[in-house]
This record gives sequence, C-alpha cells and structure tokens, in this order.
Amino acid sequence: MNRLCSVSVDLDAIRHYRAIHGLEERAGGADPVLTLGVARLAEWAKALSIPLTWFVVGRDLDDQAFAERLVELVGRRHELANHSLDHFYDLTCRGAAVMRAQVLAASERLSKLTGNAMHGFRAPGYTMTDELRDVLGELSVPYDSSVFPCPLYHGAKAFALSGQKLFGRKSRAILDSPRVLEAPLRPYRMGPSYSQKGNGLLEFPIQVTPRLRIPFIGTALTLLGATGACMLAQRVTGEPLVNLELHGIDALDRSDNLDELARVQYDLRIPWQRKLRSLAAVVQVLRTAGYEFVTLEAAARALSPFC
Repeated sequence: MNRLCSVSVDLDAIRHYRAIHGLEERAGGADPVLTLGVARLAEWAKALSIPLTWFVVGRDLDDQAFAERLVELVGRRHELANHSLDHFYDLTCRGAAVMRAQVLAASERLSKLTGNAMHGFRAPGYTMTDELRDVLGELSVPYDSSVFPCPLYHGAKAFALSGQKLFGRKSRAILDSPRVLEAPLRPYRMGPSYSQKGNGLLEFPIQVTPRLRIPFIGTALTLLGATGACMLAQRVTGEPLVNLELHGIDALDRSDNLDELARVQYDLRIPWQRKLRSLAAVVQVLRTAGYEFVTLEAAARALSPFC
C-alpha cells in the first residue's frame, strides 16, 4: 500500500476565532477566510498539484459567491466535507437531536453542490463523544476526522481557557475529555468508546508525531517556520497516512483587516506568504519521502479494508 497524505482545510470564519477568544462579533463585510483564505490556499494547492479536502460550515453556503467558488474546486477534484451547520463549539453538549440536525442539514447543503449523498465529518473544536459517534454512524457518514490525541494541545487549550476566564473573557470553546488522549494515533475504526479500536466508524485522527505526539497541523508548522516545519515533517515520514490539517486562517495575516484579532491570535502576526512557503516546504518533504497526495475521501476508500 502506498504512503498517503491528505491535506484538509477547516473553513472556520473569523467570527469563530473571535468567539474562541471572547471578542465581540463584528457585523458586515465579506469574511476573509471565505474569500482571501480560500483563494490563496486554492492557488497554493494548484501550484503544488495536490487536492484538498475542505471542511465547510453549512451555514456559510448561504453566501452564493462562496458556494460558487467551492463548486469550482470540486471541478478540480477537491473534496468538500462536513464541518456541521453552525459550528457550535459545544456541539457535543447539545444532545443527539441537535447533533443529528447539525450534521444532516450541512450534508444536505453540500449534496446540492457535489451530488454526493453523504460527506466526511469533522467536529468543531476537535471534540468527540460516544453520542456524536453514534449519530454519525446512524447517518452513514463515510469517515470522521475529529479525534486529536495530543497532550500538548489539550494542555494548552485548558491553560488558555483558564486565562480567558481570569481576564473576564468568555470563550465559546470547550475542553474535550482527557479520554481523547487514549485514542490511537493512526487511522482506526471506533469501538465501544470512540477512543478505542473496534468495528465502527472509520476515524482519521488529527496528525501528531509518534512517541512525543507533537501536533502536526498548520498552526504549529507556520509558527515554526520552514526549517522547523521540515524537521517536524521528517518525524511523520513512515506513517501510513499523514493527515495534515490546515485552517483557512493559515493563509491570512493582520494586514487582512485583522489587527484586533492578531493581538490574541499570534499566527496572524506572520505574513501569509511566509506561512504558505513553510507549508509548501512540508509538502516537498513528504513528496520526497514517497507520499501520494489524496483527499480524505480517497484515503477512506484506500484504507478502509485495512482498518
């Protein structure tokens, strides 16, 4: 079996980052993630000849220009996947009926664009529970990619949420159960618990390095710069699937009218061109190591018999 790499992009609009940091929502104007971020990452992927899996918040498809742009990307053999209807950070706390409605409504909107009946799923904030896993299974979702078994991320998120509370800012983000840290690092089928192997839903965990479990995601790679990012990439060469997750904000910086957010979102202080060069260097490391770049949908077809 060939070594595979899937590069995905979470299209979280700027309002969601403001919600994470406890900042008031701003009204009006096109969202830079859905305009500039998509355009820059699409060109980046084209230059590297790689397909992307775009995790789309269903409500954003009300923007006709954004929806049309995604249709163009599907025509280039990119994949559109489900990031829920409204991107509720506390989706796993809202009960099975709300979870089902959020997944199904977003999938129906995506189906109008792609013609596919169901789509892969990623939960807002990487949070997963057995109840959400059961909902996804009932809806015949082909794969999930939400589980992030990373102690560094879990600890940093807990620290950040505590700090925001101390300074009187209320974040909409929630902390996942520590049980997530018990989950496998490689693709697996979920068992009686979402963090255990079994015969259920196919899970593509968010990528971490073996042993030390350092997060191998866009935010970490762009903060490290090209040299550090390439060193980290060397640590994942050998994995059967490298599941590299990016965000639309990885292609933005403070010059995109994001000065206020850049005060608390440190990666916005790095020029977007430099961030994309770092990510391109990572792609080159993986390509040199023999990785074939595919969508998560294609990875699910290829790896399903082995999980």
